Amino acid sequence: METHEELRPYLFAIAYRMLGSVAEAEDVVQDAFLRYHEAEIEADSPKAYLATITTRLAIDQLRSARARREVYPGEWLPEPLVDDEAVRHAETADSLSLAFLHLLEKLSPVERAVFLLREVFDYPYEEVGRIVDTSPDNCRQILARAHRHIDEGRRRFDVSREEREEVARRFLAAWEEGDTESLVELLAPDATVYGDGGGKAPSVPVPLVGAERVAKALIGWGRQARERGFTHRAALVNGEPGLVLSGPNGAVWVAAFEIADGLVVAVRSILNPDKLAHIRGQPS
Repeated sequence: METHEELRPYLFAIAYRMLGSVAEAEDVVQDAFLRYHEAEIEADSPKAYLATITTRLAIDQLRSARARREVYPGEWLPEPLVDDEAVRHAETADSLSLAFLHLLEKLSPVERAVFLLREVFDYPYEEVGRIVDTSPDNCRQILARAHRHIDEGRRRFDVSREEREEVARRFLAAWEEGDTESLVELLAPDATVYGDGGGKAPSVPVPLVGAERVAKALIGWGRQARERGFTHRAALVNGEPGLVLSGPNGAVWVAAFEIADGLVVAVRSILNPDKLAHIRGQPS
């Protein structure tokens, strides 16, 4: 039988994908363990029991969080995971990308739970229905609806890790050199920058669209960051190539690159310090 410490990463994987928040996911997992102990029952499968509690708590948490996100200043992006070994090697790493988690925001809490449990964690419909308290047939309908929402915004491509890393390397080199022309060539025509400052850090209030606009903005922001004493390093951000900038007084800025067909199609940039507290303590 798996121990609680062995189960914790699995439960965190569910909660984080549900909530897009490291701190909230950790709180939900802790609460699930507390409830499991307080129930004082002998579950046949602690893993199944705890996964059920975790999912239901995450649904409740997401319902209250959605109201806050509706009045969130600017774009809401998930909290990033940087250079995380679980992201690097997990079979479900693709479902951790910021691009994917950003898309999941289109779904209702129950749609999100059904989609993740079925498509990412491979639960049978009967088990998904038990967890979200509905019938297997209704789960199938919910999943079909969730797929329609996701497919509207999903880019269909299959890019190797080697190709992503090579495009990211060239992209960073052009950015470091302030080479606007080379940067534009590596950006999709409709490339988009999403910025999340949470009202606590400078950011774009609405997404920037267009290769030239994006290139000029990124180079300008990079120049400003260097003038303010920031240093940067390439990093894996939720399994995607990305960038971590570290500045004076513990300031951090994290960006992830979404790459398709040899081009950067989106940059998701998180500057909200509340979403980066778990990264500030990591080695640079």
